[in-house]
Amino acid sequence: MQPLTPQDVQKALDAFGLGLKIRFFDQSTATSQEAADAIGTELGAIVKSLCFIVNGAPVIVLAAGDQRVDDRKLAALYDVSRKKVKIATPEECVEIFGYSPGSVPPVGHRTPGLPIYIEDSLGRFTQLYAAAGAPNAIFPVTWAQLHQITGGQDADLRRVEQVEEL
Repeated sequence: MQPLTPQDVQKALDAFGLGLKIRFFDQSTATSQEAADAIGTELGAIVKSLCFIVNGAPVIVLAAGDQRVDDRKLAALYDVSRKKVKIATPEECVEIFGYSPGSVPPVGHRTPGLPIYIEDSLGRFTQLYAAAGAPNAIFPVTWAQLHQITGGQDADLRRVEQVEEL
């Protein structure tokens, strides 16, 4: 199965009439750090689209580039054990979500109506940058626009690292 393209993402963005446009880069933007470096922004302003399979159902979590998602919190949202939360395989990413890992956008998915959670630490930034269907394509989007185009639900899914006491 072939991945969808940035043109599919742009078409999805255009449907909202917000003037959101994809930008292409000569270097890779596939990781959060690469994207932040290419744009010249903070790592946390990068929107990571993380694809999960929770109890057999696909779910997308949009998280800040400088944060990790806590699979225990995601499991709790679905009232299932942590063992029921898996990162989608590269094949599942293309088959279900439509894109290869590192280029999954927050919109324009192959499967319509996927549940989308927006990790609330993204709210620290007014201007965000999200993947756009290719490992060198991103688009700028505000916090408010991200909610508008995804219909995503805010959720506290950030992993808080435990500090050991001496």
